[in-house]
Amino acid sequence: MTYTESSVEDVATYLLDLQDRLCGAFEASDGRARFHEDAWDRPEGGGGRTRVIQDGAVFEKGGVNFSHVHGTELPAAASARRPELAGRSFQALGVSVVMHPVNPYVPTSHANVRFFIAEKEGEPPVWWFGGGFDLTPYYPFEEDCRFWHETARDLCAPFGDTVYAEHKRWCDEYFYLKHRAETRGIGGLFFDDLNAWDFETCFAYMRAVGDGYLAAYRPIVEKRKDHDYGEREIDFQRYRRGRYVEFNLVYDRGTLFGLQSGGRTESILMSLPAVAHWRYDWQPEPGSPESRLAEYLQAREWV
Repeated sequence: MTYTESSVEDVATYLLDLQDRLCGAFEASDGRARFHEDAWDRPEGGGGRTRVIQDGAVFEKGGVNFSHVHGTELPAAASARRPELAGRSFQALGVSVVMHPVNPYVPTSHANVRFFIAEKEGEPPVWWFGGGFDLTPYYPFEEDCRFWHETARDLCAPFGDTVYAEHKRWCDEYFYLKHRAETRGIGGLFFDDLNAWDFETCFAYMRAVGDGYLAAYRPIVEKRKDHDYGEREIDFQRYRRGRYVEFNLVYDRGTLFGLQSGGRTESILMSLPAVAHWRYDWQPEPGSPESRLAEYLQAREWV
């Protein structure tokens, strides 16, 4: 199947349904809080649905956002990275998810699936898919990390023997804080500029990743959400959340594109946790549960 005029509508339909399913599942896991929705319009073209959950029994803060923006030309920074897009109109649509749990034994998670197309009269469209998901534990469990990566591996399998290894490695490299010499978490999948297959296969892979995220994350939430914890664990969780903020504000490509393209600031920055701490040159006590996290913040093979 090749790209047609209805393809953007097909992608948007899937993404809107994915947003609904994710919100329903997270509300069921939380049991108390509900998502608040803001529907918004972008003056330059397009809009979206921002949904945020706060102060829940399980989720301290989380967001599941849909956006579909368009314009007559890309931001200068984006055109500089992809000169072939200069002079083209564009559409960008996707769902972005970040969930920050209350319990420090439940990892923070992130997922994103997106589609981009740039068009110019008389020339073929330029399009690609992107996305992935990654996990950021504070007190990691080996079995949870393996389950996360096994789910990622299995959803990749129908698309080729090398896809998991390639997109897992890309995730490890992308979610790396160079100034800290550590990964943001245990990784998962990351892909961008995907158009090597035909449109339908690329679209199917994006759907597999979007659906696979919930299949990978929700069982971990359910298993760990009632784990006992105290102020020590909360303090460490908030300290480690600082690393999450650093990555999103310094390196994250989606954050930078959203701000540069005039996106809705509140929606773009919903990925940040409600509370994060920074301390000068703090180091965990050797042999402590907190010190174990360092073992998980370097790329490794999980399956």
